[in-house]
Amino acid sequence: MSEKILLIEDDLEMSSLIADYLQNYDFDVQAFDKPKEALAHLKNHLSEYKIIVLDLMLPQMDGFDVCKEIRSMSDAHIIISSARNELSDKILGYGVGADDYLAKPYEPRELVLKINSYLRRNVPSKKKIGDFEIDEAKMEISLEGYTLELTKIEFDILLLLLSNQGKVFSREVIFNAINGIGYNSKDRTVDMHISNLRAKIGDDSKNPKYIKSVWGIGYKMVG
Repeated sequence: MSEKILLIEDDLEMSSLIADYLQNYDFDVQAFDKPKEALAHLKNHLSEYKIIVLDLMLPQMDGFDVCKEIRSMSDAHIIISSARNELSDKILGYGVGADDYLAKPYEPRELVLKINSYLRRNVPSKKKIGDFEIDEAKMEISLEGYTLELTKIEFDILLLLLSNQGKVFSREVIFNAINGIGYNSKDRTVDMHISNLRAKIGDDSKNPKYIKSVWGIGYKMVG
């Protein structure tokens, strides 16, 4: 799913250039040349925008006032894109809630780099999949609020299955995908780790809720 970006820019040629460039990088750009319309739109779609690119020299409202109003209702990352490049303008911009400042003229690629840098910093380390919560940064998986005591190999296998729910993995694919399984018998080694995992997540091997056996092939995650 493309990241949505709100662009507020009254120079239609500049707006089109920025929007086209960002769309080439798979961003979904909603552009406005009138700040009051942009604010009304944002108010009704607050959760959709993490990034807002804002010009300062606008009709209807001063760009700094627009920035202040955006910040009063949203914690989106605001990048000011403006020909006003005096230090005093930058200080005021940061003071009313801007997170970044690009002085025109600039290469559109620089805007993409700033956007991607922000998005990388703000990828949540935790994600919820069914009854499980995964924290890849800490290499922890919790089930219904309880952190599972997993070995590195068990963590890798469970993460592989959880990240591909419903997909059937052969024992050989699991064996090759997980670093650290280094024994001679692939089938028995994978089966042993699956058995240990089932015990740790309370999965009945005869009627498992989460890790299902696919006869003659391998395993899949269904819960």
